[in-house]
Amino acid sequence: MTQLWGIVNVTPDSFSDGGRYASVEAAITHGRELLAAGAHVLDIGGESTRPGSERVPVEVEQHRVIPVIEALAAEGATISIDTMNASTAAAAVRAGARYVNDVAGGLADPDMYAAVADSGADYVLGHWRGPSSDMYAQAHYTNVGAEVAAEVADRLAGAIAAGIAPERIVVDPGVGFAKTAEHNWALLRELNHVTGLGHRVLIGTSRKRFLTTALGDSTTEEQRDLATAVTSVLAAQAGAWAVRVHNVAASRDALAVARTWQGVIDD
Repeated sequence: MTQLWGIVNVTPDSFSDGGRYASVEAAITHGRELLAAGAHVLDIGGESTRPGSERVPVEVEQHRVIPVIEALAAEGATISIDTMNASTAAAAVRAGARYVNDVAGGLADPDMYAAVADSGADYVLGHWRGPSSDMYAQAHYTNVGAEVAAEVADRLAGAIAAGIAPERIVVDPGVGFAKTAEHNWALLRELNHVTGLGHRVLIGTSRKRFLTTALGDSTTEEQRDLATAVTSVLAAQAGAWAVRVHNVAASRDALAVARTWQGVIDD
C-alpha cells in the first residue's frame, strides 16, 4: 500500500496554508487531524522551501518543530523531520523522529550525512540544485528524468559512503525544485528513471504551482487538492512508495478507489 505522508508546516510563510499551523498548539492539533484522516507519517517542517524563500536561523527552526515532534511522537505517531540542517535533524531524531526528509539531498549542509548515519533514522534524499531563493536559475535540462536520476545517484553514493545503509534511504526526485512546470510534468512521466535506482521513492506534488498547467492559473492552493490526489494515484501506479500531501483524506480516497479498480481490496 502506498504510504501517505501528511504535511505539518510549523511556519508563518508556507505557500500552501499561509501559516495556519505556525503555533505549536495548532501544529499538534493538525497533526492529530492528519493521523485521523489516514496519514502513516507526519512530515514536520519549520522552514519554508517555497520558491523565493530565505533561510531561517537553526535556533528558530528547532524552536518551532521540536515541541511538536515530542508531543506527537509521545502519542505514537511516526514522525519525519523536514529539514536541510544536520543539527535540526539530530535534535529531531532525539525528540522522536524516525525519518529525516532533506530536500537538499545533503548539499545544503555538509554534516547532514554523518548526522543521519549516526542517528539511525531513515533518510529521504531529495533532488536539489540550489537554494529556494534562486532555484529557477538552475532549471536547465535536456532529459530531465535521466539527469535527475543521475544526480540523485551521485548523492546516493555519497550518503552510502558516509555510513547510511542503502535500505535506510528513500529518494525524492524533487518535483518543483529547480524545475519549471514543463520539467515537472516530464519528470513524473519519466519516473522510471528514478524508481530504477532501486530505492523507495517519495513523491511530493501537493498543491504545487505546476498543477495550474492542467487547472488554470486562477486556482488557489487548496483548489489543487483534487489534482494532487490524481497525481498520488498516478505516482503510485508508476512505482512510488509514498506520497507527501496536505490533504490526506483526498489522496487516501483516490488511492483506495484505484486499488479497488485493480481488484485489491484492503482488509
